Amino acid sequence: MKAALHAVTAPALPAYVASGNECALFEHAWRHQLPVLLKGPTGCGKTRFVAHMAARLGLPLHTVACHDDLTAADLTGRYLLRGGDTVWSDGPLTRAVREGGICYLDEVVEARKDVTVVLHPLTDDRRILPLERIGEELAAPNSFMLVVSYNPGYQTLLKALKPSTRQRFVAIEFSFLPPEQEIAVVAAESGLSPERVRPLVGLAGRLRALKGHDLEEGVSTRLVVYCATLIAAGMPLADAVLAGMIEPLTDDADVKAALLDVARAMIG
Repeated sequence: MKAALHAVTAPALPAYVASGNECALFEHAWRHQLPVLLKGPTGCGKTRFVAHMAARLGLPLHTVACHDDLTAADLTGRYLLRGGDTVWSDGPLTRAVREGGICYLDEVVEARKDVTVVLHPLTDDRRILPLERIGEELAAPNSFMLVVSYNPGYQTLLKALKPSTRQRFVAIEFSFLPPEQEIAVVAAESGLSPERVRPLVGLAGRLRALKGHDLEEGVSTRLVVYCATLIAAGMPLADAVLAGMIEPLTDDADVKAALLDVARAMIG
């Protein structure tokens, strides 16, 4: 199965609101060829942050969405049949190493364990990518940077980064923005006024507090933007909240009813 890949060279900076010194830290890591690990809950802005920094640094961005079937060969490459001939085809990681830029492995713990083994030579002072199947060893250029992300809330014994792997990265922890900043982001992304966004962000904060009790995961900023977008398009508030902030969180009828009660109490 091939990796999900897209390469982007953005002419303008994707919107991003910093909550600390993460932009400066990322830029220092890039200038000193240090790999970076981003950790934080789903929908808190990790992927947007990487896109923002790639554009800010003027670098191509190669994004791989990791999944259960992603193997090392999906990243490095494999032999394919083309026109009756067997030819080698570079994978997304190999292309990123050859061309430079940022290679971003989103939710790296979802990939199979052999993937992290391939990353090890790129995350120490060697900065190489051995391609044993074609007898080639690629040295990463100074412009190459490896970035991986994961959600610690979903870690299990079977899906967790080993300490020996985590300690190969500079790590940046992400969380949700403070309410006023999140209101500004949601308003800008959705076109809904800040006054109408405010109760939605308040509701999101309340639902996030239920994580680990009735919910496996809290409301992401992305879902708040979706909900606000529906409202800005003319959908009734109750319908938008149900579709944008309640239904995506759970399939359990009792939990859903309880969340709806919370929503009605907070926003009517």
